[in-house]
Amino acid sequence: MSEKSEIDKILTESAKIGIQITDSELSLIDKAIQDFAPEIAYIYQIREDESEEQQIKTGRLHENRILGIILKFYLEGKKKITTGEVEEDYKRYFKEIARSTISTYLNMLKKEFTLYKKRDGRIIYYIFYEDPPVGIKPFWFTRIFCIVPAYFGRASIFSNLYFNIEDHVNLYISEFGSGDKEILIRNSKFIIGLIILNIFLIRSSKCVLCQFSKREIYNRLEELIGIAIKDRSDVLPEELSKEIFEKYAEIPMFHGIDIESNESKNNIAREIVKFADMYKKDLDFQIMVSLRRKDLRLKQKLALEEENSD
Repeated sequence: MSEKSEIDKILTESAKIGIQITDSELSLIDKAIQDFAPEIAYIYQIREDESEEQQIKTGRLHENRILGIILKFYLEGKKKITTGEVEEDYKRYFKEIARSTISTYLNMLKKEFTLYKKRDGRIIYYIFYEDPPVGIKPFWFTRIFCIVPAYFGRASIFSNLYFNIEDHVNLYISEFGSGDKEILIRNSKFIIGLIILNIFLIRSSKCVLCQFSKREIYNRLEELIGIAIKDRSDVLPEELSKEIFEKYAEIPMFHGIDIESNESKNNIAREIVKFADMYKKDLDFQIMVSLRRKDLRLKQKLALEEENSD
């Protein structure tokens, strides 16, 4: 078996026996991926950490993840976080650890002046001592923050839009009085699907840089997601890719657009439908090509799974 095939087997098996998707937010992402890019189902969500497996530097790993969770809340506009909220999100994205362990590391981060405490009655909140940096190189950023929660949170927003784009298409048609509703829905979902794939591509490229990661796993994951994106975008105009995929897939720390407010979400949905209409012919051709490639990739995936089972 080739090295790539071996890594693909590890990816698939690790994802299937790893974190089970029971959370509603993660289930929605999974449903969107299954619908749009089934050839990377099971593997897109992989979260592999060398330190956790070998029980080395787990303290720093927990701190990295906890700060990543607080970063996700921060990007959502929630700057004061309780121990319980960190605990809930920790088990959403990673293997569950005890609340006492989370409390220990929150207090350690307070002693290091990374966080500070604020009491409101019986509730204790943890807050960043300083705002997270913007524009810092990803290598240095991942030394402090796990970026998994932030990117999964972003993917959740677009997955919700993926399944609820019809309302925005109706608004667009009522305003401009033109456009085929079914085509606009199809094209808009295609654009959103590509945004979601780009979110996970960027996430994989950041995880490669993490001091705790299995780099060969994330390198291969980045390659596989890149193939899925290329299969669905290589005949689209470059300006569409730059205007939509790059801009909306990235988090604000790396100059992506803030998408958390309802106004931002509505503006983004409106722009996606506008591009779905503006690039109708390009999307028609790309979707036709992509469907053929998707069938081919699925056949290749099944053949690989059969080979691995032998």
